[in-house]
Order: sequence, then structure tokens, then C-alpha cells
Amino acid sequence: MTQIYDRVTLIGLGHIASSMFHAIKRAGLAGEVVGYARSAETRQIAREIGLCDRVCDSAAEAAKDADLIVLCVPVGAMSSVAQEIAPSLKVGATVSDVGSVKRAVIDAVMPHLPEGVHFVPAHPLAGTEHSGPASGFAELYDNRWCIVVPDLCDDPAEVAKLAALWRGMGSNVDKMDADHHDLVLAVTSHTPHLIAYTMVGVAEDLGRVTDSEVIKYSATGFRDFTRIAASDPTMWRDVFLNNKDATLEILGRFTEELFVLQRAIRSGDGDYLHDYFTRTRAVRRSIIEAGQDTAAPNFGRTPAAKS
Repeated sequence: MTQIYDRVTLIGLGHIASSMFHAIKRAGLAGEVVGYARSAETRQIAREIGLCDRVCDSAAEAAKDADLIVLCVPVGAMSSVAQEIAPSLKVGATVSDVGSVKRAVIDAVMPHLPEGVHFVPAHPLAGTEHSGPASGFAELYDNRWCIVVPDLCDDPAEVAKLAALWRGMGSNVDKMDADHHDLVLAVTSHTPHLIAYTMVGVAEDLGRVTDSEVIKYSATGFRDFTRIAASDPTMWRDVFLNNKDATLEILGRFTEELFVLQRAIRSGDGDYLHDYFTRTRAVRRSIIEAGQDTAAPNFGRTPAAKS
């Protein structure tokens, strides 16, 4: 793979950024990868495990002379980080991000960027429930999708370079405008996460089901809710607060569907339930056929080793 950038800076060194580092190095996509994390402890861990070629003690220092700066921080922190790095950005540099919402990130970042700096938001649709600088791995993005929002950049070459970086890290790349991205993700990610958090919360509150039973019998569907609900709480708080309109729209539609299913169950309408589940089952088959999961048992994940 050909080197695309001389220097890439990753601001925030959690799961997504650490996986980016390993994927960039695997393919030789950058001459140098510089990192920064707000926590001194995270910076120390990154240095100890060799995450990034160089770890800086300030975001401004990390951004200096970088060709690409990727903001890998919670959506709520985007504005302050953009403000901090702005004076260090060189003319011609590109700023991007990995946020799960796009309109709020644009509103937070754009006002702080100086003239001559490109902004190309992006969102890799990949991740696990794990977090921290040691959780990343190079294969995270293989055959997953990364959505790039090109509307704000008047230089198609810079958009093409960022897309090439994500392809080089193993991703498929698609382009969307920010508002459409936020609606799509409200359907495919944000509302499902909210439902998972809610279901786990219901189990926790239900006094007639003990904690031991929840743990013991979680090899059924509840287990997969808990995997989703184990995701980073700061990130998801910011996602819901910053994609409020789209999430509430999809949540309203979900509630309407739920009422219809409640009525079918209450009235014993087996034909409706069977037809409904047949349609939804087809969606699962389509996901497998698209290569976004496997039909293997346990949702394609390796079962935990028995002690």
C-alpha cells in the first residue's frame, strides 16, 4: 500500500484511535502517527505499549505540522479540542473525526477551523464494547463501512485522500450528507443502543428476577443486549444528546410498532406475528449476505474459553 500522509495525528487514544494506529501501520499508510490523550495515565499506557510513534502532552503539540488530524474524542468534547488545536494547524491540513453523529460535530468544529484547513468528517461503523488504548487491533475495520461527509470540503483531492486512508485500513467507503447520516445511524445504531440500555435496565429493576438468574440464563437474547449496553457511557450520552431529533423520530416509530405487536399478542393474532417475524428475519439474512456478519452460532463471536 502506498503512503498517503506524511504525518497523521490521533487526538484521543481509545478503541477507535488505537485500532486506526495499528491499521495504518499494517498498511504503511503514514510516515508517522502522533497521538494525544487528555488523561496522563492514558498517555503513559500508550507510550508503554508502543501506541503511536510519538505521544504528545498537549493536543496543540500533537496537531503541529500534521497533514491529517483525526478527532477521536466524544462528541461533547469536539468543540474544545478543535479550539485548542486551531492555532497549530498548518495551511493545507485536513481535520477529520470518527464521531457517531455528524451534524453536531460539524456545528462544534467548523467555527474554530482557520482558513486554508480542510474539514472532512467521517464515521467508521466498527467497534466493540471494549475501550482504552490497549483495546485496538488492526483488523477492526476490515470489510466494515466508513461513511465520509464530503460537503464541507472544496478540494475533492483531500476527500479522496481520506477515503483512500480508510480503504487502506480495510474499510468500504461510502459518502453521505450529514443529516442523512444521522437519520441512518439513528435506525442502525443509536436507537438499538437505547433499546438495549433500556432492556438491561428493566432486568435490573425487575425484583421478581434475581441477579443470579439474569447472569445464569443470559446465554439467550439478553446476553446480546448486555454486550451493546456495555459500550462507553460518555460516548453514548453525547450521541443521544447530539442526535436528538433523529433518535426521537425513530424511537417514536419503534414505539408505534411495539404497540401493534402488543395488540397482536393480546388478541392472539398468530398470522400477523408470523408474517412480521418472517419479514424481519429476511433483514438478518441480508446482513449476512452483505458480509457484515456471519451465520455462525453465537453471532459470529468466539465463545469465551472455559476455565
